[in-house]
Amino acid sequence: MDNRFTDIIQLIKQSRTNAIKAVNAELINLYWNIGEHISKKIEQSEWGDSVVTELADFIQTQEPEIKGFSDKNIWRMKQFYETYKDFPKLSTLLREISWSHNLAIFSRCKTVEEREFYLKLAKKENYSFRELDRQISASLFERIMIGNSKLSTALRETNHDLSNTFKDSYVFEFLNLPDPHCESDLQRGLVRQMKNFILELGKDFLFIGEEYKLQVGNSDFYIDLLFYHRGLQCLVAFELKADKFKPDHLGQLNFYLEALDRDVRKPKENPSIGVLLCKDKDSEVVEYALSRSLSPTMVSEYKTQLPDKKLLQQKLHELFDNETDEK
Repeated sequence: MDNRFTDIIQLIKQSRTNAIKAVNAELINLYWNIGEHISKKIEQSEWGDSVVTELADFIQTQEPEIKGFSDKNIWRMKQFYETYKDFPKLSTLLREISWSHNLAIFSRCKTVEEREFYLKLAKKENYSFRELDRQISASLFERIMIGNSKLSTALRETNHDLSNTFKDSYVFEFLNLPDPHCESDLQRGLVRQMKNFILELGKDFLFIGEEYKLQVGNSDFYIDLLFYHRGLQCLVAFELKADKFKPDHLGQLNFYLEALDRDVRKPKENPSIGVLLCKDKDSEVVEYALSRSLSPTMVSEYKTQLPDKKLLQQKLHELFDNETDEK
């Protein structure tokens, strides 16, 4: 590498980091201001609780290219403001981590001390969302408070690329940019190849989205591939797991189907279907997830029109073999 130009590379990287941080701070400012506006209007009885749904519908109708303003997310903005409005000393920290990080902290932490702990930790350690979520689930705050201990050396030495901290779907929606989801390149490549394969199976499959976002409570979840099947008149969710089949995978997929049926499915459409694809070094497993409310006749009809399991297993085997050969 030509060492003459390393300073220029550092300048470019620093400017990019500054730009990402500025956009993120502006997004948090916007969400705070919207939350404050709605909270005060409702508090003063100028608006009713239904205004959030009306606002979300208005934004979607008037400015359909603007993303990130579903009724659920707007309610989160109101909750965000009301959680922190009496704690101005935390206002700077809030703007130095992503919206997804903030969601995890203010929705899952019970006290202001716990929230402050994770706000500072997320900023200091440049945690990805998954790392932060894992530490909250592991009750790191409680363990440190009870043990009166310090963060481990491994934790303190963690040093992630700052841009990954702000690789947040809400930032990309705010800028109307495609979201580079945080899964590995291998996983993304496999998902896209499987998408093309499903579309090649017949005209009945209509593609809806890759990494399709579901909002459940204060958490976001992503379905690898979502289709609509014209013949069955239902949504079909595909989940691809690059590891051995576990019952938890099927439980997660059923959870997605419940959310799809509740929030996405149209009134005249049939219950959603899930297809789980698991591949480890020894085997390929394909499982269907079907609603328990389906009659035996409908189950039979679904299975007749869905891709054959053996065909999907064969394709899964080919995809992984191709990835291995390319390496």
